Amino acid sequence: MTDTPVSQSEAEAAVRTLIRWAGDNPDREGLLETPARVARSYRELFEGYESDPRAYLEKTFEEVGGYNQLVVLKDIRFVSFCEHHMLPVVGKAHVAYLPTDRVVGISKLARVVRGYARRLQIQEKMTSEIATAINEVLKPQGVGVVIEAEHSCMTLRGVNAPGASLTTSHLIGVVRDDARTREEFLRLVRG
Repeated sequence: MTDTPVSQSEAEAAVRTLIRWAGDNPDREGLLETPARVARSYRELFEGYESDPRAYLEKTFEEVGGYNQLVVLKDIRFVSFCEHHMLPVVGKAHVAYLPTDRVVGISKLARVVRGYARRLQIQEKMTSEIATAINEVLKPQGVGVVIEAEHSCMTLRGVNAPGASLTTSHLIGVVRDDARTREEFLRLVRG
């Protein structure tokens, strides 16, 4: 993270420079408001830097009625940006944990995914960050995270491989070490 805040006008000036570098005129009618729009949209797309995603996991519920099986939230859609090319990474995350004595609201799991996704990222790091946060804050018996995503840096440029997707996983505790629990997690994610 940067130590020196960048102002809205500095961000807009950078966008104007990129427009000129691309070969267009930032002062033509269709582009006049583009620098402000881009800066505002990037503020939203990179909002993950403004909070700690782990904080979403702090409020838990202990009244679980004896529930002691996997909690799986599938198909959490996200948009991130490749830290190497600043191009979109669009995908879905599947998150699971085996609670000990408390659970967290399911929307909080989606917020954790979004919090880490809304940063410049590589998918491998994001997968690990989500799993580690859940494990360290909730202290469950195990955690599983699988992320499937399409990287625009590979599908729109470079190797130009449309439709290719990357799958990453990070398993902790019994989700990694117990074959039955791992298979249950993977079956639930696939199904």
